[in-house]
Formats: sequence, structure tokens, C-alpha cells
Amino acid sequence: MKRLALAVAASLAAIAGSAPAQETPPVSGYQFLLPETQALQDDDFANPGMLWVELGGKLWDEPAGNGTSCQNCHGAPEAMRGVGTRYPQWSQTEGRVISLEQQVNQCRAERQQADPFGYSSQELVSLSALVMHQSRGLPMSVATDGPAASAYRRGKAYYETRRGQLNLACSNCHVDQVGSRLRGEPISQGQVNGFPIYRQLWQDMGSVGRMIAWCNDAVRAEPLAEGSQMAVELELYLRSLGNGLAIETPAVRR
Repeated sequence: MKRLALAVAASLAAIAGSAPAQETPPVSGYQFLLPETQALQDDDFANPGMLWVELGGKLWDEPAGNGTSCQNCHGAPEAMRGVGTRYPQWSQTEGRVISLEQQVNQCRAERQQADPFGYSSQELVSLSALVMHQSRGLPMSVATDGPAASAYRRGKAYYETRRGQLNLACSNCHVDQVGSRLRGEPISQGQVNGFPIYRQLWQDMGSVGRMIAWCNDAVRAEPLAEGSQMAVELELYLRSLGNGLAIETPAVRR
């Protein structure tokens, strides 16, 4: 992984000075995939991310803590259709913007009286994938006004701020260089409408927070911890960039 990150970093440095692309409407990363990867995502029997969705379904029905399950409060997972379209969102209880993963853990701690799952754990990613999967095909619609406005502004500022040894911002790749090649792969807009995703590089499912940490590592910047407030606020901004794009969870990416 370290050698790959160094190679990615060197490639990014090589393209950093080229001319920026014109602004375009939001385009899913799906459109930048090879046809065989698109076919893998499209086939629910072949899509490896469906294994995590299935595990999420088992956890949904599994009693925890005080003996209650997600099903006891919410009914079947299908009742969650539309919920994933609006996360991260402002939580009145927490007094801050929270991610879907944090909402799951909040319910687990307060409603089920069970220990929260680790942010990168298979269990939490699986439940998040299950909930997001119920909204597949619906448009992302996160709110960035009202009490969420300051979090949105902080996420936007992070996205546009250069950092790390390569002195690159998220926008230098995912705005300025969309369509350019990085080690043979086209650079996408970095849209997150398919998360959690199965990433072939990882051979694993991962959250938006995991992808943020990976990108920071690739440009030799200090990674944001998954679940940190800054990572959640950056996720809010990223999802807002894709408002209107259909949710694809579980997406497959290179």
C-alpha cells in the first residue's frame, strides 16, 4: 500500500500543473469505469458488495444489548428507503452533523443498549450498505442550509485547501483534472453516491471516510480519521456535490 501511495503521489505531482478542465454537471464515477467493471456492479449476483448488504440484513434482524433488533423498531429494511439520501445530516440530539454510520451507532447505543461498532468494522459498513441499498436509484439530497450550513462551509474549505507534501487539494484532481489519466485510470469527479463501495484495490467494502483517508495518504497528507468531525463534514460537502445523482450502493470501483 505504501509503494502504491508513493506511485500515485508521483503521478499526481506530474499532472498538477496541467490546464484545468471546464466545470461540468455531476457525473457518477460509474461513467469512468471499464465496461467489465460496470457489468460487475450491475449484476447483483456477481457484485461482491452484495455480500456486505446480505450481512447487513442478518445484523438487522439480530437482537443486541437489551434484546431488541433494528427490525423491532423499523420493520423490514425496505422501510429505510429514502433515508440514505439525506446523510450526513444535522442531528438535533448531537448538536452537529452526523454520518449514517454514526446514526446507526447512536441507535445501537441508545435504543439497543449495545456497544457501538468500530467505524471501519465489517458490521457497521454492512449495516450502512444495507440502509443505503434501500435507496438505490433515488437521488442524493443532503441539506446544506440551516444548522448544517457551517459544517458545509468547513467541508468545502477542506476540499479546496492544499495539503501534504504534494501541496494538493481535493479539487486539484476532482475538479481541475477530471478526465485526465492517473496511472492509466481516468480521474473522476470523486462522487460518493455509490458508498459504501466495494473497491477492487482493497478487495473490501469501505465507507466515504475510508476513501478520504486513502486519498490523503496518496498525496502524503495527514489522513483524517474515519468518523472524525472533519471527515464527516467533508463527506457532507462531497455528497452535496452529487445531489441529484442516483444512489448506486453497493457500487464497485477500481
